[in-house]
Amino acid sequence: MQWIYSIVAAACFASVVIFLTYAWRLLNWAYLRPKQVEKILRKQGLNGNSYTPVSGDMKEMVKTMQEANSKPITLDDDIKPRLQAFLLKTIHKHGKDCFYWKGPTPVIVITEAELIKEVLNKSSVYEKPKVLNPVVRMFPQGLFSHEKEKWAKHRKIINPAFHIEKLKMMIPAFHLSCDEVLVKWERLVSEEGWCEVDVYPYLESVTSDAISRTAFGSSYEEGRRVFELQKEQAALIFKAMQSVYIPGSGYLPTKRNKRIKQIYEEVRSNIRGLIDKRVEAMKAGEAINTDLLGLMLESNFQEIEQNGSSKFGLTMDEIIEECRLFYFAGQETTSTLLVWTLILLSRHPDWQAKARDEAVRVFGHENPTPEGINRLKIVTMILHEVLRLYSPVLSLERSVGAETRLGRLTLPAGVRVLLPVMLAQQAVGTWGENAVEFGPERFSEGVTNAGGLFFPFGWGPRICIGQNFAMIEAKLVLSMMLMCFGFELSPSYTHAPVGGLTMRPQHGAHLRLRKL
Repeated sequence: MQWIYSIVAAACFASVVIFLTYAWRLLNWAYLRPKQVEKILRKQGLNGNSYTPVSGDMKEMVKTMQEANSKPITLDDDIKPRLQAFLLKTIHKHGKDCFYWKGPTPVIVITEAELIKEVLNKSSVYEKPKVLNPVVRMFPQGLFSHEKEKWAKHRKIINPAFHIEKLKMMIPAFHLSCDEVLVKWERLVSEEGWCEVDVYPYLESVTSDAISRTAFGSSYEEGRRVFELQKEQAALIFKAMQSVYIPGSGYLPTKRNKRIKQIYEEVRSNIRGLIDKRVEAMKAGEAINTDLLGLMLESNFQEIEQNGSSKFGLTMDEIIEECRLFYFAGQETTSTLLVWTLILLSRHPDWQAKARDEAVRVFGHENPTPEGINRLKIVTMILHEVLRLYSPVLSLERSVGAETRLGRLTLPAGVRVLLPVMLAQQAVGTWGENAVEFGPERFSEGVTNAGGLFFPFGWGPRICIGQNFAMIEAKLVLSMMLMCFGFELSPSYTHAPVGGLTMRPQHGAHLRLRKL
């Protein structure tokens, strides 16, 4: 019997050791480590709220955002207080050298332009924050989330698909997608020659159709299910991101978690079917390499063949993830850029007229060409100014893996830095006293000479690979729409920009369209 008691005693001792180990880790994660880091930050002159165990500033952050989004603003108002209420409140309370708490993790606000550039240029030091919540990881990942060697491999294989010469071949697809929406608008026009519509869903349709055709050679009808699912999933994941992640909670069978997983699996299945068909066609000698999927598969096969090993290429799962990212990023960013452009041009008819005159002068009654798109100077100026004022992404976050020197600061391992895109792009100190006003003339000499820090697509080695794709599509679509219609704000339009995974109009974009 003695040996039984010994086993029981050993098991009890082991259980106590395991319990104490996990209890210590939990205490360190939830309290000891955050308080230690807080002390280090304050010694360097950084200020912020005192740490509240586990939740940090998350409750106040969500409450402030909900209050800001509860009422619309006027077109003359500065949009930053509505979109980044908590950040501005933190800066006002603690000064520019400040931090806040995203759960037990401190986030240091970086406002100096040169320091923002340094962070974005040193992508091996300042990495994308690791996503711990398995539910949030079901959001399209791909190139956007990879780091170091994995990022370099994916970028190398995907890059040929986004070469400017390849993108020129996609102009007919952009043209066709836009033309279909213009035909729908023409049908809505009354005998008086005008109609009133919420243009935002139509712009989503244009960009959804375009990414379907350019990525997979299919029509929007075939890709509609994927877009609807990923849009629903993005909304659910954004809600999940507004609360502190408790380890393990992402695996709980809640209604939201189950729905996010269901969407994840259905979208992957749909895209896998598209890829399988394409691979079979390539094997049969029917390769189609004029769309993003075909170009990516071709580049992937070449990489494997040249190096003699599949480890140099992307796996099927990785290709599916890149396609999911195409679907979301290629559609969402361009549709929000276009909707804010039409809203601002409705408010500024002088610039609308200038852009229309240029489009007519460049294209006339001919179909858009790459050479013509390159000559759209005024249209480009307008799009850049819209991106400055209504950047799709409000801010960027980076994680510090090891103790790092940034300017006068020594950043402890584990902290994050926030790069406020919107605040930097509207800083009075660099953009002037009229920084919040619409003035495309700022970009008359190009982006470099515009005056301040401009990084709606990021900066440095990890600048968005789809930047040229988005700008070519936006220039073409905007030009075509301006040549067919005049745009005015509807009396029912409500100005309410709202943040999320991208910035969008909370109550739609109700405009009056007059047939020209």
